[in-house]
Amino acid sequence: QVQLVESGGGLVQAGGSLRISCAASGRSIRRYTMGWFRQAPGKEREFVAAISWIDGNTYYPDSVKGRFTISRDNAKNTVYLQMNSLKPEDTAAYFCAAKSGSATPVMNDYDYWGQGTQVTVSS
Repeated sequence: QVQLVESGGGLVQAGGSLRISCAASGRSIRRYTMGWFRQAPGKEREFVAAISWIDGNTYYPDSVKGRFTISRDNAKNTVYLQMNSLKPEDTAAYFCAAKSGSATPVMNDYDYWGQGTQVTVSS
């Protein structure tokens, strides 16, 4: 079992930056692909970023590519999401997730989930 706890969310102005973290416990994430998803009120949860444990490759949808960066520190058992040039439409609860195998953008492929951290971007 892997327990995931997100932190670092908050209120930021449009154009600003924020880094959120996901601390894992119970098992090393060294052999897990890690992902970030987000969910805005009234909308479905959507893929934001993933980093493969196999080759370290990262994946992003077009909506955040060039603005968001996912990274991992296996020694600290922690994954990060650096968010730059934030927009009001980035406002959502952000969730960390873990899966075995290769990276995918499909929510149902992920086995473990955190409780989420709220990110609010004001205009």
